[in-house]
Amino acid sequence: MTKKRVVVGLSGGVDSSVTAYLLQQQGYEVIGMFMKNWHDESVTISNECPWIEDSTDAMLVAEKLGIPFQAIDLSEEYRERIVDYMFAEYEAGRTPNPDILCNREIKFDIFLKAAMRLKADFVATGHYCRKEQIEKDGQTIYQLMAGKDNNKDQSYFLCQLNQEQLAKALFPIGHLQKAEVRAIAKEADLITADKKDSQGLCFIGKVRLPDFLQQQLKPKKGQIIQIPETLDKFKAYQVPAGVEIENLEETELSAICTPLSYDPTEGKVLGEHNGAHYFTVGQRKGLHVGGTGKPLFVIGTDTKLNVIYTGLGEDHPGLNRFGLFVPEKDIHWVREDLALKNGEFVTYQARIRYRQPLSTATLIKRDKGLYVIFSTPQKGIASGQFVAWYAGEELIGSGTIY
Repeated sequence: MTKKRVVVGLSGGVDSSVTAYLLQQQGYEVIGMFMKNWHDESVTISNECPWIEDSTDAMLVAEKLGIPFQAIDLSEEYRERIVDYMFAEYEAGRTPNPDILCNREIKFDIFLKAAMRLKADFVATGHYCRKEQIEKDGQTIYQLMAGKDNNKDQSYFLCQLNQEQLAKALFPIGHLQKAEVRAIAKEADLITADKKDSQGLCFIGKVRLPDFLQQQLKPKKGQIIQIPETLDKFKAYQVPAGVEIENLEETELSAICTPLSYDPTEGKVLGEHNGAHYFTVGQRKGLHVGGTGKPLFVIGTDTKLNVIYTGLGEDHPGLNRFGLFVPEKDIHWVREDLALKNGEFVTYQARIRYRQPLSTATLIKRDKGLYVIFSTPQKGIASGQFVAWYAGEELIGSGTIY
């Protein structure tokens, strides 16, 4: 019987190394491929983007396992699809998530296509998530499940994958704990067994974000304004008591879910910043304003006026919101068979950032898009982030927050 061929994205880390080893043990024909996506070391912090070391480690793992190895340079595509997107989003005052885009656009698109040119049946990565499948109406439906290691579950980063991409994906370590993965690497005598996990942006490494952004977004002085928590407009954010959420009028849904805009005259000037496009909602560090007593948080940015709006304390109503909105074009269903039709609603568990505990949320589908209202307020909902919703351990869909 012919062996199934798998191309493993070997990153030079322990997770992808064990991924390749396990697939080999399971009888697959394994090929290792290292993706080089970034050349510019000028913005990384002291050798914390050692891609040369990573590619060497990936090659040594392939050598140890006796599998073919090649490197592929995707830096041009990465710049176009990820880096340029990041600059554009920050410039527009939004908060991008490059890791999610990286999986959708690079690992499970360009890399996947490169693997298919090698006549691969599957691609595999070292993500902590699982793939399962069910039969429904005579069709195979692939399910994206959370990783069994709650501290490492990376399903959120894969929330934009579709059925075609999942069909070709394997996640061999998703049922393991991190400690088990390291133990397997030690047992197999892999050079990456004790290697630290990489930190920072997908493929770029640990960067000083302002330095990175300053490559294209120039510093410009602007005002930091403190908004009082007593503004009348905050009342519209609240979910009305005693009303079923799904029965709310569209104007009420919109008031709860659309980000508030502020006016410089609504607050007092606290100081100066170097560019509104360097800041994001929920941010606390980097404001350099002292003497406020409670911590100061960014609750809004205006990149046109170059103003940052801040609120005092973790319970400021501008920081904590019950709802968010996903425009029609930005709604994505991993489970297309469960997509809501206009007028329908459903309750799921949802999160707006990696490793955030899941919270109960009601999803309401209307003509313009999807309203997501949480049962408890969420801190620092920022435009451009991704919201992902789950049924138990299964990730059902996601969307880009307006």
